Amino acid sequence: MTQAVTNFKTEFTIDSLREFSARDMKRVNRVITENLTSRVALVNQLSHHIINSGGKRLRPLLVILAAKACGYKGENDALLAAVVEFIHTATLLHDDVVDDSEMRRGQKTASNIWGNEAAVLVGDYLYSRAFQLMVKANSLRVMDLLANATNTIAQGEVLQLLNINDPDTTEEKYYEVIYGKTACLFEAATRLGAVISGSNAKIEYALKNYGKHLGIAFQLVDDALDYIADSDDLGKNTGDDLAEGKPTLPLIYALKNGDKKQQQLIRNAIKNGGLDQLEAVSKAILDTGAIKYTHQQAIAEAKLAKEALIMLPRSPYKQALGFLADYAVERSY
Repeated sequence: MTQAVTNFKTEFTIDSLREFSARDMKRVNRVITENLTSRVALVNQLSHHIINSGGKRLRPLLVILAAKACGYKGENDALLAAVVEFIHTATLLHDDVVDDSEMRRGQKTASNIWGNEAAVLVGDYLYSRAFQLMVKANSLRVMDLLANATNTIAQGEVLQLLNINDPDTTEEKYYEVIYGKTACLFEAATRLGAVISGSNAKIEYALKNYGKHLGIAFQLVDDALDYIADSDDLGKNTGDDLAEGKPTLPLIYALKNGDKKQQQLIRNAIKNGGLDQLEAVSKAILDTGAIKYTHQQAIAEAKLAKEALIMLPRSPYKQALGFLADYAVERSY
């Protein structure tokens, strides 16, 4: 039994979780570093820029915690955690190009520094690198799971593109987008832990559901924070979603429940994008209770995530997964 498990606390904080998982995350970071090397200097510069830019590393952490919660003892958890991080990073590179974003994780985006062409191509490089690495796991089930997740992410991004500047986007369409663009990779990350540990179908299904609901909760909070968080804390410009004409849940709810003046304001803001009406739209979102509503939906998803963990045997890793569900809805960035 590792020292971390022997000394595990009955209550986690984000700092104690980092301490608890530090040894395993060092293994993940080692795999990431060893597999980012390219003969092309720009690939090295750009990929290291975004990989080492201070992200939460939440998705690879989920692979580790889920695998350990299932009793896994091998090294493929770190390998597949790195794969998941490469896939996630590739999506960020592509997203920033599509969204014309200037800031990511508190610094300039790769596309802002090196240009859209380089960002897209290095994103492609990271995708292909991820698939090279997953082959090393020597598991068709793992490859099938990750290939399907990657395909779903791409479809989610296209669906989001179709919804941009459309004020008639429904909650159903919104949830379809956030499952594809965010939750399905959370779902794949936690499900991988069950697959590589040889867990039974019930455990795999439980971890699949945990990851799905955690990912939805995480994105719901992200979309609420876009209107209420400080830009420095958020690591990107406040109001980015509005600027891009993205009809996220706070906007959808406010449009449905606001008075005629608020509805017209929000409808025009979604259609036209931009930040000219950010202050007025943010006020309408608060006044209609849209932030509270979005947060309530996130809490409900986090509760479903925690309920899915009932199937797992008691362990500090299970407890850490439960803490992450709470953290997803309580965070301020």
